[in-house]
Formats: sequence, structure tokens, C-alpha cells
Amino acid sequence: MRFKILLIILVLSPVIFNCGYSQELEPRALTNLPKELNFVGLAYAYASGNTLLDPSLPLEDFDGQINTLILAYVRAIDFFGKSGKVDVILPFAGGDFTGIFQNTSFEDSYTGFGDLRIRASVNLTGAPSINAKDFSEYKQKTITGLALQLVIPTGNYKKEQLPNLGSNRWSLRAVYGLSHNLDNWVLEAYVGAWLFSDNKEFLGDNTLSQSALWVAKGNIIRSFKKKGMWLALSFGYGYGAESFINDIRRDATISQLRLGITYSLPINPSHTLKFTAASGIRFQQGSDFDVFGVSYVYSWLDKSPGKLKKK
Repeated sequence: MRFKILLIILVLSPVIFNCGYSQELEPRALTNLPKELNFVGLAYAYASGNTLLDPSLPLEDFDGQINTLILAYVRAIDFFGKSGKVDVILPFAGGDFTGIFQNTSFEDSYTGFGDLRIRASVNLTGAPSINAKDFSEYKQKTITGLALQLVIPTGNYKKEQLPNLGSNRWSLRAVYGLSHNLDNWVLEAYVGAWLFSDNKEFLGDNTLSQSALWVAKGNIIRSFKKKGMWLALSFGYGYGAESFINDIRRDATISQLRLGITYSLPINPSHTLKFTAASGIRFQQGSDFDVFGVSYVYSWLDKSPGKLKKK
């Protein structure tokens, strides 16, 4: 059972490594978890290129070098007999940026908190809620699930500067996914959309509006003989998010592809390291950068009668 828990804690590590709205690749996000399992994680990521912390910004020749620390808490829950989880993610970033907006060049450096993210997800089929003591009997076949993530505008934002670490608007992401197990392989596919409220303090008192951003992504995951070790190849494509400033449409439709690789390395049943690298191709607008990151996850199960006791 201790090794079962080790395999499970690796599932949540991708939740603390997010770069760009449209392609948070997140392999193994649907894998079932025993209820009342908890995770706390810390990640570091370095990104270089057209990083665009807010991909709706209609910028040209944008370039940034960003260092980001991300703190996250995740808890597995029982949702009316189905497995689910809730997570909270808070980034802190610092970076140097250059670019062009409306034929005017800018250069700046910022440090501060990004927007707070809260997410709830539930596995609709193939993954019932199970106590830790009974979880060893569960075998994954096909899982489907739904997740809703709310981005709260708590990050550092100044209306006279561009870009910002915060977005100064609310965002909602809805994602539907499918995961199928084939012995040592797991195949995953997801579709979803981002919805955005207006930013009414864009470069002063201008109003920035944006249509929905549609996304599709997939993962091919290989598990190894060592318990808890796996490797994932990922891709994600985002399209849409037309931008309007004061109701005037700008030529800033996002069309971008991201490719990534993730390697999970178990230390022991409660501690995990994960290494991630990703790159992107921008067809029209959107992020186009290389990113490298490492994350650490600590997990524990609530202790009470009838629950798993670790040795």
C-alpha cells in the first residue's frame, strides 16, 4: 500500500507546474486517488522567450526571462461517491521583459505575486471514491473527468505598465478529459475552454475584452519497473481568444502549439521530485517560449481510525 500511495502522489505534482493559460499539459491529472490524501508542493521554473504571462495581451516582438516559484496545496475528496480533488496554486515570479505595443517599445523588470488559482475536479466514470485501506484493490481502466479552475485577480497589477504579473480580471477554465490504461502505458486526451472577464484598467482606463480560448491536449505516459517512476510526452494546442480594446478588434488571435516532457522520480513514499521541460510554436499570437522546471511534493493521509497508517 505504501508504494500504491507513492504512485498516486506523483499524479498531483504536475498541478504545481503551470506555464501559460492554454497548455497546462498536466499528465496523469485524472488518475484516481484515495480520499483524504493531502499534498503540498513547491516548484521552480525558468522560462525564456515570448513568455506572455497573460496571453491575451496584443504585444509584438515580446521577450522575457522569468523565474517563478509556485506553492500549491491539493486534497483528494469524495464527491457524492466519485473521486475528486481541490487545489490552490499561488505563483511568485520575477522577470525582465522587452516588447512593442502599438509601435512603441518598452523594457522593464517586475517581481511579485501572480494570480491565485483555485480548482475543483471530479472523475465522472471509472474512478469511484475509495478509502486508502481498500485502494490496493482498484485497477484503472478508462476514466473520464471534469475540472473547473477559477483564476482570481490577486496578483500584482499596475494599470500604467505592460505586461503585469497579475491579469486584473477573472478567468474560468473548464476541461473535460479521458484517460485509458494499457498495462504500463496510459493514454490521455482533454478538451476545454478559457473564459475571461473584462479588464477595465488596461494601460490606463481602457477596457480589454477577449473571446473564449479553446484548447486540446494529450499525454502518452510510460511507467517503469521502479515503483512510482514514469515518463510522459505531452502536447497542447490553443486557438481563439480574439482581443478587443474599447470594443475595437485587434489582430491578436491566439494559435499556438506546446510540446513537453515530464519525468517523475520517487524518493520515498512521501517525497517526490519531478522534472519538466517544454517548448512552443506560435502560429499567430500567444506564448512561444522554452521552460525548464523542477518540483517537490510531500504527501500525507489524514490519520483517524480506519485510515491508512504509514510504517
